[in-house]
Amino acid sequence: MIDPDLDGQTVLVTGSARGVGRELLLATAERGARTAVHYNTSAGAAAEVADRAAERGATDTTVVQADVTDPESVDQLFETVESDLGSVDVLVNNVGAFAPVHWSEMEFETWQDIFATNVHATYLCSRRALPAMRENSYGRIVNVGYASSEKGLINPKNAPYFMAKAGVLMFTRMLAADTADDGITVNAISPYVVENSDEFPAALPRGRPAGFEDMAQAMFFFLDEDSDYISGENVEVDGGWLPEDV
Repeated sequence: MIDPDLDGQTVLVTGSARGVGRELLLATAERGARTAVHYNTSAGAAAEVADRAAERGATDTTVVQADVTDPESVDQLFETVESDLGSVDVLVNNVGAFAPVHWSEMEFETWQDIFATNVHATYLCSRRALPAMRENSYGRIVNVGYASSEKGLINPKNAPYFMAKAGVLMFTRMLAADTADDGITVNAISPYVVENSDEFPAALPRGRPAGFEDMAQAMFFFLDEDSDYISGENVEVDGGWLPEDV
C-alpha cells in the first residue's frame, strides 16, 4: 500500500462534499493533511465531511463554497483556503458534471455545463494554484479523467463528457511540461466505473467497479515523494477494462 506522509500539507479537493471527491479528501485526512472541503450547493454534506476529516486525522480543516467555473469565485475559494490553512500544496480537480443524454437531444446549457465543470474548472483552479506552488518550488496537481476518453470510446449518449475528459487529459500533459522545472507534478487518475455507481457492465474484467480505495491509491502514487519525477501521466483505474469488453 502506498502511504504518503501528508502531514502539514494543505490539500484542496474540488467537489469534496460527495462521492469520489469526498473519499479522496478523507483519504488525505488520514495521512495528516490540512483539508479544504469544497462544495457549490451541498453545504450540509460538506460540513459533515469536514467533521469526518477531523475525526480521521486531518491536522486542520475548512469548508469553502465556490462555483469553480467562475474565475472570481475561484479566486475567493483560494483566498479563503490560503487564509485558513495556508497555500495549497495538493490540488485535486475532481469536479465534473455528467449527463447521460444523446448529444442530439441535449440542451445547449447542459452541454456548456459539462465542459465548464470538467475543463474550465480544471483550468481555473490549476491556474490559481500555480503561483504559490512555483514560489514554494513544490506542488502536486491530480486531475480526475475518465478511462473511455483515453481509450477512444465515444458513446453518443455521453459524447460531451468523454470529449471534456479528453480535454482534461490533454491539459494535464501540457501543464506537466509547463511546470517541469518548478518542483510541480501534474497527473491524472481515470476511472471507468466507481463503486457509488448504481449500475455497471457485467463484462468488467475484475467483476466489480473500482473502489474508493483503488482511486485513493492511484492518487497517492502521484503524491508520494518518490514519484516526484513522474508528471504528465494518466493512471486508468479500470481493472483492465477495454471497450470491446462491454
